[in-house]
Amino acid sequence: MGGKSLGRPKTGVVAISLTLCAGSGLAQDIATQPTADALPRIVIEGHYDNAVGTSDAASKGTVDGSLLQDIPLLRPGEVLEAVPGLVVTQHSGDGKANQYFLRGYNLDHGTDFATSVDGVPINMPTNSHGQGYADVNYLIPELVERIDYFKGPYFAQAGDFSAAGAADIRYRTRIDQNFANLTVGAFGYRRALLAGSLPLMLPGVAPTSAGAVAAPAGGPTVLGALELQNSNGPWTVPEALHKINGLLRLSDGSATKGWSVEGAYYDANWTATDQVPLELIQSGQLGRFSALDATDGGSTGRQIVSGEWHRRDDQGYTRLSAYAQHYRLQLFSDFTFFELRPASGDQFEQVEHRNFFGAQAVEGWSHGLFGLESITEAGLQLRHDDIHVSLLNTEARIALQTVSDDQVGETEAGLFVQNTTRWTPWLRTLTGVREQFITMNMDALAIAQNSGNASASKALPKLSLIFGPWARTELFINAGKGFHSNDARGVIGKIESTTGLPSSPVPALVASTGEELGLRTEAIAGLQSSLALWCLNSNSELVYNADSGIGSTSPNGASKRYGVEWNNHLVLERHFLFDADLAWTHARYAINNDNGQLGNLIPNAVSKVALFRATVQHLGPWSIGLETRFIGSYPLSQNGSLSTPSTLVTNLRLQREFSPGFGMAIDILNLLNREYYDIAYEQDYRVSPSSPVVPGGITVHPGEPRELRVTLKLRF
Repeated sequence: MGGKSLGRPKTGVVAISLTLCAGSGLAQDIATQPTADALPRIVIEGHYDNAVGTSDAASKGTVDGSLLQDIPLLRPGEVLEAVPGLVVTQHSGDGKANQYFLRGYNLDHGTDFATSVDGVPINMPTNSHGQGYADVNYLIPELVERIDYFKGPYFAQAGDFSAAGAADIRYRTRIDQNFANLTVGAFGYRRALLAGSLPLMLPGVAPTSAGAVAAPAGGPTVLGALELQNSNGPWTVPEALHKINGLLRLSDGSATKGWSVEGAYYDANWTATDQVPLELIQSGQLGRFSALDATDGGSTGRQIVSGEWHRRDDQGYTRLSAYAQHYRLQLFSDFTFFELRPASGDQFEQVEHRNFFGAQAVEGWSHGLFGLESITEAGLQLRHDDIHVSLLNTEARIALQTVSDDQVGETEAGLFVQNTTRWTPWLRTLTGVREQFITMNMDALAIAQNSGNASASKALPKLSLIFGPWARTELFINAGKGFHSNDARGVIGKIESTTGLPSSPVPALVASTGEELGLRTEAIAGLQSSLALWCLNSNSELVYNADSGIGSTSPNGASKRYGVEWNNHLVLERHFLFDADLAWTHARYAINNDNGQLGNLIPNAVSKVALFRATVQHLGPWSIGLETRFIGSYPLSQNGSLSTPSTLVTNLRLQREFSPGFGMAIDILNLLNREYYDIAYEQDYRVSPSSPVVPGGITVHPGEPRELRVTLKLRF
């Protein structure tokens, strides 16, 4: 739900393009002392690279893409649940962006968690549905090589929407063995994926070996993938999801010097079952998987072209990247049913067409500082979005009234400098500063008074101290300021589009401050453990709510959060991998009885998350992956009078290799067939034109029941 203060469990000069790799190697460079012809080698033990000496914070790390091949995934967005403590759910159809939760934030569809794929940001500022809207449904899990992630505002290269954390998903440049995966499952689930790579031979260059797929030294590699998917889900009104997804990449070179260009295409349409009143399910008036509005849903698509070039030697390194993307979204939703417009119902349409462009230039210098090892990195990141965004009242997808229609231009620029210095064998520092600029202009086509422009800037200092290692243990102290941008309509607009009353403007950039004390250890052979104690305070949680009936600013006050995360990754005899992650958060509004409500609880702030995962790899022809996730109860209202029960869901994957070219995987999702709610909200609503309005009711979107999926894997 775009911009809601309610949530659920389970990225003219615009917001900076987040490319996490821009500075991710700084501490590794000094810690591992790389040679002139190679980047620091990432050694993956198990599914995570959280080894001592590999990063600058206890809550920063790398997930190996092999994890995604060992565990079952209900939907593509669950790729991000590989980030410890992150919860990914859905309150609508599977073509819509997921709902995200991390560190006590209901991140809505991405407001404070920045996501990128190969350096191309996914989050959308001034999106038709929600600020920072991050739709990752175009991800292809089988292509993921790694996920670089961090939490907290401690790193200068991180741009818009990264206050709570960020993840950069990196695709492979080549595939060892071409493959075709064919999947069938319950509720009409059908999926076909064809992927492969091919070395392009240059004249006079012989192949390395017969049939080899790896790129020879003398030529580039082309990688391609095509995904087709249909699904109805368990819903009474079939979801009828149709998705087509394609990727083509050309790359050459090595870590020392190389380049790549990439094109991606994605198109999806679906019918959605949005959340419905809990009281109707409990009374039997509505089936658990039924809808009150059978015409909700939408369509979306994107086309991306991107490229990067890099070089590295003894003196330093250079990274250049750029991208261009066309994006569209048409979304029909209905959350209040007949409360606002009893005669026609409350369905509304959110429409967006966007072109956005971005680039990044990073230069790093290896040098001495008082005779000590030191690296300084400077970077410039630019992004411009040209957006046409509209809100309409509809009935059964037929437009009745235009609520707002705006042409928006946003440009964001970020300039950062950061330095890593090793002062002693047991102390290194990472210091940095980011200067963020944003300009916005809006031509309000429906309400002329809302036209205008705005600009803002913020200086964001960062500091990390890394102590050790001693006995294969190191300590971290991290601090910094972060931010997210606000919707241009909330920053510039003067009149509420639905009421005609004066609106309360929001700042263009909202600051946050975070600190963290962390520990990472490998004192026990085969076990990587990390512990982080953190706090994160936001100056304001003001957001623009783009949903019909609102079209204005949601008045949420400043917040304070603190918590603890404990992550453990154990490898036994190479075949047996175990992950156990625990996260606890205390989240409150800074002022009691703020927002015109009693109490100080933050609705939909998930306080407890736990995950246990066990995988058995290549035990003879068999592999097994078992994952159980726990999400604790959380408040739905600020005074705590409404809350949701906890959730425990288990998924299982069994795989068998029958021959080098043929295998099979069986996924059992929600293995124990538990009834749970993927999300719940406190919501005013009216279920029929003649019924009374229910103030402060509960609406829910159920989690899916047990379902079986079978995948045939062909390799050639």
